[in-house]
Amino acid sequence: MTETLRPVGGEAAAQQSLTTEAARNLATTTKSVPQMQEITSRWLLRVLPWTHVGGGTYRVNQRRSYVVGDGRIAIDYVVGDGRIAVDRGDAQPRVVAGDLRELSFLRDFDDEEALTALAGLFRQEDYAAGDTLVEWGHAEDRFLVIAHGRVEQFAEGHYGDETVVGVVTDGEYFDQWGLLQERIWDFTAKAATAVTVLSLRRADFQELLERAPSLRAHVESFLASGEHEQDGEVPINLAAGHSGEVELPETFVDYEVSPREYELSVAQTVLKVHTRVADLYNQPMDQVEQQLRLTIEALRERQEHELVNNREFGLLHNADPRQRVHARTGAPTPDDFDELLSKVWKDPSVILAHPKAIAAFGRECSKRGIYPANVDIGGHQVPSWRGIPVLPCAKIPISDSRTTSVIAMRTGEDNQGVVGLHQTGLPDEYEPGLSVRFMGINDKAILSYLVTAYYSAAVLVPDALAVLDDVQIGL
Repeated sequence: MTETLRPVGGEAAAQQSLTTEAARNLATTTKSVPQMQEITSRWLLRVLPWTHVGGGTYRVNQRRSYVVGDGRIAIDYVVGDGRIAVDRGDAQPRVVAGDLRELSFLRDFDDEEALTALAGLFRQEDYAAGDTLVEWGHAEDRFLVIAHGRVEQFAEGHYGDETVVGVVTDGEYFDQWGLLQERIWDFTAKAATAVTVLSLRRADFQELLERAPSLRAHVESFLASGEHEQDGEVPINLAAGHSGEVELPETFVDYEVSPREYELSVAQTVLKVHTRVADLYNQPMDQVEQQLRLTIEALRERQEHELVNNREFGLLHNADPRQRVHARTGAPTPDDFDELLSKVWKDPSVILAHPKAIAAFGRECSKRGIYPANVDIGGHQVPSWRGIPVLPCAKIPISDSRTTSVIAMRTGEDNQGVVGLHQTGLPDEYEPGLSVRFMGINDKAILSYLVTAYYSAAVLVPDALAVLDDVQIGL
């Protein structure tokens, strides 16, 4: 009879086979390549058509347009040594004198003393939500800058119904022309939230004109030029539909004298790898290759961030003010997306939004019983609106108040759209527009590689890019 081992005195039975812990020391471990959470889909880099820029500069030649302001004035809140975009305390808001040049009739005005005096004439006005700031049919006796808050503009429709015709928020203003000419308000403005306004009375402005000869001369010259009656591009004179021997108009196409130029921006880093690591720990994966791969991934992520947020060429900061709209009720609705697309109605290519904004838009669609279809992009099924793909871009920032923006654009040079800029054929080019240069080995046996990406983006005509601002994403 075979004897069975039993515990003696409470001790466990003797081990009969090799443990898995010990066996693992003899096994070959299957390893993944290094992973990095920062890597995203980077849809913006995928959908932008990339244009080779020789010499590092891209000039956008355009037909000449009448000069207008950007629709915004910077507000300076004096809090310690800083300047902030919103009122975070009890400090007195004020208009930055130099930024008054954003007004069309003060463009290129260089008398700093007169501008400072003008900025000093603004007075603070506070309104509660629902209060009326200006009323349709009344005289335009003030110029208003929104220091903080949200104001909705209403006008009576053809059939007597009142409708929202505009929304203005921090830094935006209305109406500069009332300072120069006697006009009446053609809309009613009401505070949608608590609002702080900086107000300039027409009477105070006219009085300053009498005391500041340089300002008066500048304004009179502007009025004489007739620019305040013009908008858009300088016209090309044509005749159509005539009969007989009429005298045909003469014309030419005028170009911008000083077109905008985009210089390629740069993102760089120096990657260092010890030769001992590269020599001894190079199997089954090339250590230098993996270090480079993750470094380049981080560089591309930064590149996309800059294409969205850079103040010189980023999409959020380079949309024409007339191409900016505001969410009417907070959360992004189908109506908001329709208004956004109406700004790039000539063959829009893509909508970019933070994933949380896309989720908020989906909730609003569900509330209305609307279920947008998906579209195929390179084998990926992505959500769409009106057939335009809605792509996630986590580089679009979310504010402390949980608001964000949505970008719509038309792309490509042939479509007069938005294009990405880079230079190819770089020395030691690793990818298009990105180079990896070996910098040598120092006296501590450390290898160095200079990793460089050159890039920018250009908006060929203003209506190629539009931004929906103040989108509330909720929790």
